[in-house]
Amino acid sequence: MLRSLSIQNYALIRSLDIAFETGFSVITGETGAGKSIMLGAIGLLLGQRADAKAIRQGAQKCVIEACFDIADYQMQPFFEENRLDYEPECILRRELHAGGKSRAFINDTPASLAQLKELGEQLIDIHSQHQNLLLNSEGFQLNVLDILAHNEHERETYASLYRQWKQACRERDDATALAGRNKADEDYIRFQWEQLSQARLTAGEQEELEEEADMLSHAEEIKAGLFRATQLLSADDNGLLVALKDALSTLRALLKVYPAAHETTERLESAFIELKDIAADIADREERIAFNPARLETVNNRLNLIYSLQQKHGQHSIDGLIALTRQYAEQLAAIHSSDDTLHELAAKCDALYNKVKAQADLLTRTRTAAAREVEQQMATRLVTLGMPNVRFRVETGTRTEPGTHGMDTVSFLFSANKNGALQNISSVASGGEIARVMLAVKAMIAGAVQLPTLIFDEIDTGVSGEMGNRMADIMQEMGAHDRQVISITHLPQIAARGRVHYKVYKQDNDTETNSHIRRLTDNERMEEIAQMLSGASLTEAAMNNAKELLKL
Repeated sequence: MLRSLSIQNYALIRSLDIAFETGFSVITGETGAGKSIMLGAIGLLLGQRADAKAIRQGAQKCVIEACFDIADYQMQPFFEENRLDYEPECILRRELHAGGKSRAFINDTPASLAQLKELGEQLIDIHSQHQNLLLNSEGFQLNVLDILAHNEHERETYASLYRQWKQACRERDDATALAGRNKADEDYIRFQWEQLSQARLTAGEQEELEEEADMLSHAEEIKAGLFRATQLLSADDNGLLVALKDALSTLRALLKVYPAAHETTERLESAFIELKDIAADIADREERIAFNPARLETVNNRLNLIYSLQQKHGQHSIDGLIALTRQYAEQLAAIHSSDDTLHELAAKCDALYNKVKAQADLLTRTRTAAAREVEQQMATRLVTLGMPNVRFRVETGTRTEPGTHGMDTVSFLFSANKNGALQNISSVASGGEIARVMLAVKAMIAGAVQLPTLIFDEIDTGVSGEMGNRMADIMQEMGAHDRQVISITHLPQIAARGRVHYKVYKQDNDTETNSHIRRLTDNERMEEIAQMLSGASLTEAAMNNAKELLKL
């Protein structure tokens, strides 16, 4: 449950620190005092999107931090799954910077907004006035049934099967569309494949052909250069090898009288052998080089074919053409086997559909049983809330096809009068009735789930007098058993029933307006409730009335 809240530089709040208690607490204050600002700050801790405009004017950063006692709520799995440190006291923090940057922390570890939202949904339920519109939402009504049905396992199994079925349907539809396109393009694909296949392209071929074409184009020049190099090395009269041979003979003759020339002689001998080998290699190459116009034409024709195929198919290498050949071959194979593939995919889709339908039937059974419980509980609670002739029915139906949450449709039907026809709740309920119905729904849900903290933001709108007392009874009941219920209210009947009373108020100075919240003492609380009864001027009658309310 919420132990404490700290807000710095958020909207009209410069600095706010407040501790909260277990059980049923109330918050009062004039319209515009800052109650909605405080709720907005809590909403940011629960993962809502941030707006830098919310930062207090002149401040560079706002910080919102709350401490929760989660020791009794078995939340360790969330922390383990998200690799976060678990502590019995959990601290959520949100920082907004004037530049637009937002940061979130769980127990001082950076966290994503998704993690903050997932954890926040397990810590606090905030009911604001606009949530009354949810009563007309089929999704909300279905969720109420599921909470009372305790069918988490059935829903998780259904959701998994539903995702598998939809994926199988997408695969089937994509394969059908692809097969249709491929069959329409089969002649084109086959022509392209045959043209590429007939070319019999091989990896590295283009580079080898380009090198050969370059050599054949300059055959005469190459042959002449090789011949001259051979002559310079091997000519009988003035070739380099002849001179080296003479030099070598001369050095060998000196060895008897000049042993120091031994190393030089060996080096020269090695050089002579290497140059002789080089000269032989050059001569061999020169002999093999021949101007061959026919071969040059063949090579150029082959290269022109490769170049034209590359240009036609938008490829920059022969490897790209080879890959494209394989792709066309695979497409042709897919066309030939598409009927078998489509049959297999259709069978898979049908099998999963049957599983989805079977699991949806299980879900329907849990919801049907829960619907009767919802009808019974709601009728009982609404009678307590001053509707003695109320009729409340959960009408269920079946979709033609499975949906995300099953095959069930649901509608809450309501009549506050004996002779009134049952109609959709949003069509016939007044504002005060809607508030009481929603409170009854929240009380019913609170009894079925382990939710530490519930905050009601003026759920008593449109309600007065004795109905306020009865709503307070229910909120007091919800605040029992270590649950925390906080009601932001304008009704003195509800304000008087809180175990703890907080007041939100504004203070002005010469330069700015600040919102504050503080816990009221017993005397301050009496005066606050008296003012709620009589207005700005305190009367003795209002004070006496406030004392009586506080005795209840």
